[in-house]
Amino acid sequence: QVQLVESGGGLVQAGGSLRLSCAASGIFFSTHDMGWFRQAPGMQRELVARVSISGTPNYTDSVKGRFTISRDNAKNTVSLQMNSLKPEDTAVYICNARRWTKDYWGQGTQVTVSS
Repeated sequence: QVQLVESGGGLVQAGGSLRLSCAASGIFFSTHDMGWFRQAPGMQRELVARVSISGTPNYTDSVKGRFTISRDNAKNTVSLQMNSLKPEDTAVYICNARRWTKDYWGQGTQVTVSS
């Protein structure tokens, strides 16, 4: 059974930082691209950042220079360091594992940034 369990969300003031983590089980972690998506109320789910099996990161433009994604294949975890947070970053952040066209999703963790 595949499980992706997120942690680290919370309430933070604008300009602050949070670090999200996702622990994966039930998959061969090193063979999956790992990513973080987010979904705000009334909005579509959007890709925030992804790290490939080779460790290459990609970011959506709005978080470049502020967020850093990293993976630890020994611990089956992927993290998202979020700095200089803005109110528009408020959303549920959801961990994703992808191999070919197969996607797995976590339940999500709430991030709220107050102005």
